[in-house]
Amino acid sequence: MAELDNIEVSIKVPFIGEIKGTWKPDEKERDAAWEMYVELVTRISIVELKPDEGILREALSSLYSIFGTTRDILRKYGPTIAQPKAESDICFGFLAVAILNTVLRPVLAKWHPILLDYENRRDPSISILEHERKWDKQEELRKVLNDVRNTLIDYAEYLAKVSKVKPLFNEKP
Repeated sequence: MAELDNIEVSIKVPFIGEIKGTWKPDEKERDAAWEMYVELVTRISIVELKPDEGILREALSSLYSIFGTTRDILRKYGPTIAQPKAESDICFGFLAVAILNTVLRPVLAKWHPILLDYENRRDPSISILEHERKWDKQEELRKVLNDVRNTLIDYAEYLAKVSKVKPLFNEKP
């Protein structure tokens, strides 16, 4: 197997601080990183959801689906991708689970029920989009989604480095 470079990781995590360390991935981690990278760059997760775009429920659902994808990748590549290698203190498994549990889970746990409660009060004669745009918390949720997006962009950038590809998305402004 070809040796991959050491990568210094530093990802700011809202409310917690920072995930920081050295990652020296092996080929399995590189393959897992590529799969996760493709998932992230093809979702709303790293694209800014502007005030006049999209539906918040779809954005939350897209973030939620990352849990299933991550679990599938972790199962597919097995326990070795969850073990730091020599000269590493970070591995794919650690990063993937940290992103789920410290970045996505708190947002989804808070906002899924709040949005659902508001959605359940929609008059059937009003479109989902129109109803959502009248919501007094929509700007707050869009800001939270943007904060998550910035963290996921950092994550995606490290996944791109491990995959040895140039970012396939626009980086943060």
